[in-house]
Amino acid sequence: MLRDLIALPDTSKVWIYQANRPLSYDEVDIVRPMLYQFAQEWNSHGQVVQAYANIFHMQFIVLVADESNLGVSGCSIDSSVQLIRSIESTVKIDCFDRHIYTYFDGEDVKQIRHNDFKAAYDNGQLTDQTLIFDNLVDTKEKFLTSWIKPIQDSWHKMFLS
Repeated sequence: MLRDLIALPDTSKVWIYQANRPLSYDEVDIVRPMLYQFAQEWNSHGQVVQAYANIFHMQFIVLVADESNLGVSGCSIDSSVQLIRSIESTVKIDCFDRHIYTYFDGEDVKQIRHNDFKAAYDNGQLTDQTLIFDNLVDTKEKFLTSWIKPIQDSWHKMFLS
């Protein structure tokens, strides 16, 4: 059942899928109804999941599920992955490339490949204070409070030594 993000408990499970490029407004208009329909119909073991789905910063697909009364099972997770694969096919994006990191460059959202990350830090393009997206956050509370954080406070820092 599609819910507003604010209506779900802070302990709700979060999945973040990062596209390999920003979506256009036309693509968002195609994808968003797919997400809303999925969240409306998402179920686990035949029971409706209290869920939220949306696009953030034109390139992050975020799914949120309240697991307080009903856990999201393996088959339910598989159905969400099928949704993401369908979106990928529809708008020609890749949401499973884990070698791309996304950060704020002033007001703009930018991406950098893992192999270029340390060099960008060493030459000053990225600093300890650069805000980076931590797509490994796993709850609504963490999504709202620490999805975007300075590199110095993120797991990405381990690649800079």
